[in-house]
Amino acid sequence: MKPDLIMSSPAVRALSTARVIAKALDRKRKDIVVNDRLYAGTADDLIDLIEGLADQAERVMLVGHNPELSDLAHRLSSEITHMPTCGIAVLTFDAKKWSGIGQAKPVAVDLDAP
Repeated sequence: MKPDLIMSSPAVRALSTARVIAKALDRKRKDIVVNDRLYAGTADDLIDLIEGLADQAERVMLVGHNPELSDLAHRLSSEITHMPTCGIAVLTFDAKKWSGIGQAKPVAVDLDAP
């Protein structure tokens, strides 16, 4: 499933990766939201960012950095202990709102890596 929203760190490599992904998913560059909080934030910062999202977006992709994304993925699901470079974690929640997602448990978890 394609994300409704792609959020990227402003770092050159992360934003370049977000652009490649957006193109592959038939999204436009303007559809990428750059957010400084994805650069050098903690897992708590990322959860706050996610919980503050508008509920119209059902599927959201974050493009950022390690160890922050690994920490976030592990916090949301103990099944994920590390995300390698270019790894993609897909966490599915049975929720109608982003608020409170940090306390929710995913109903499905998938990790793909090169």
